[in-house]
Amino acid sequence: MTKGVGRTGTRNDKTHTLCRRCGKSSYHIQKTTCSSCGYPGKKMRRFNWANKAKRRRTLGTGRMKYIKHIPRRFKNGFRENTTAPSRKPASK
Repeated sequence: MTKGVGRTGTRNDKTHTLCRRCGKSSYHIQKTTCSSCGYPGKKMRRFNWANKAKRRRTLGTGRMKYIKHIPRRFKNGFRENTTAPSRKPASK
């Protein structure tokens, strides 16, 4: 056994830090690029050979603030600025 820390003592610099877009510790400081999401590129980084990675951040994994209302609006024909027709039978 050697005395001291050996090779581990030289590994005291960080290449990656937290990414602003995806939050992972994948933002390369010197390259200024995220290895996970591709930030600062406009398009999200994704590849067909990484099915699991695509599944983790695909549609439906977040809040879906807009999209979750689409099926209901489609059912009603995307009507806007009107009142819904009465569901009661018309009284005579």
